Amino acid sequence: MDQYILALDQGTSSSRAIVFDHDGNPISTSQKEFTQIFPKPGWVEHNPKEIWSSQAGVVAEAITLAGINGSNIAGIGITNQRETTIVWDAETSEPVYNAIVWQDRRTSEYCDTLKAQGLVDKIREKTGLIIDAYFSATKIRWILENVPGARERAEAGKLRFGTVDSWLVWNLTKGEVHVTDVSNASRTMLFNIHTLEWDKELLDLFGIPASMMPKACSSSEIYGHTKSTLFAHEVPVAGMAGDQQAALFGQMCTEPGAVKNTYGTGCFLLMNSGEKPIMSKNNLLTTVAWKIGDKVNYALEGSIFVAGSVVQWLRDGLGIIRSSSEVEALASSVPDNGGVYFVPALTGLGAPHWDQYAKGSINGITRGTTAAHIARAALEGIAFQTMDIVRAMEKDAGVPLKELKVDGGASRNNLMMQFQADILGTAVIRPVVTETTAIGAAYLAGLAVGYWSSLDEIRSQWQVERKFVPCMDEAAAESACLGWADAVGRTLTK
Repeated sequence: MDQYILALDQGTSSSRAIVFDHDGNPISTSQKEFTQIFPKPGWVEHNPKEIWSSQAGVVAEAITLAGINGSNIAGIGITNQRETTIVWDAETSEPVYNAIVWQDRRTSEYCDTLKAQGLVDKIREKTGLIIDAYFSATKIRWILENVPGARERAEAGKLRFGTVDSWLVWNLTKGEVHVTDVSNASRTMLFNIHTLEWDKELLDLFGIPASMMPKACSSSEIYGHTKSTLFAHEVPVAGMAGDQQAALFGQMCTEPGAVKNTYGTGCFLLMNSGEKPIMSKNNLLTTVAWKIGDKVNYALEGSIFVAGSVVQWLRDGLGIIRSSSEVEALASSVPDNGGVYFVPALTGLGAPHWDQYAKGSINGITRGTTAAHIARAALEGIAFQTMDIVRAMEKDAGVPLKELKVDGGASRNNLMMQFQADILGTAVIRPVVTETTAIGAAYLAGLAVGYWSSLDEIRSQWQVERKFVPCMDEAAAESACLGWADAVGRTLTK
């Protein structure tokens, strides 16, 4: 009987399921968008039940499209939007509040209080993270403080916390398994990345009972078996990683110094830093990449909060395109940005600036500026933000970037990828399979159940689809970068 690996890719705007064969080819894919909830300015929520129902729905459809059933699935790998925070009742599995999404800024003022208390260095040393509303800890605390009865129930051991991976496993196993993996745990601001354990001092600081926390496991092991009605057979859930770490693995960035950038809702640039964490001096994050067996890999990460979502804003907010796929043609209709720079700080600025109060800005507008110039400036803004992080990463690692592997939906935009190569002055490489996040989760699960025998077997499957090499005049590239630096300087609030 043919065997396959099923990857669940639970993202910020949609849930997907992809069935992969032994050669790493996607056999079937199903995707469903779900509701984005904005109760107040700066607040972003999802309905946890809708996350689960949309994920369950695409699983059923992908399996049907592939013409298989549960007995054909050797294992399930999960990858997920990180930091998004769900708290639910341990007995009823009912969420006590909506999922608070990683983009949500409601705890920014509390983060300022923590910084004022001099906790920046302590939290960075333990977790590798900077204090920011982005991470899960302040979101959990907000739920406990603001949902009536939540703190009392948590202290009585009745509530559970999880990032989205934990929530999916809980539902797949009907509440039998409460786990996360070390890559997701390292994004909560509650996990000691040196000891690989929940940090009691930080749990106490945020007032979070330890009984709420999932067990932190490796990224490739059998956590449990499905009990859900989705499958007639019990299927092992065997791989888990946060979406960006999964993409790093899917891109086969398994050696120290290898770098990938995922162009999704946000942009996430990760460098494999090997078996020891590099603590950044340039405002990057230090995070756990994955743990396989006893071996842990760490990564340096730069997060850009708004990337592909700026194209959604051009569509929904400005109305200058009807669908996201039109942006490349519109931007290509002008030879350059016409002196326009778009700093897409629509939810603050991430690395390396970390200005949570910054607002988006479009600079250099004249009477001659058209919708095409703004579209082009929006795409270039994504590439410029990536460049800022690469430069910070090169300083931390002490080595220049050799090449940048790219993936994610917006990596299919040839205009932007060429511009990325031009301003970095280095090759940008796009693989044949750009579903690197999902395939990373599939590989982790497949290794755990013996579907693939080794990393070497997996490495042989990675193939280049296109290589973009720099072709812009150096002086022109330098001038463009100076224009960007000026625009960022005008946007920062501090």
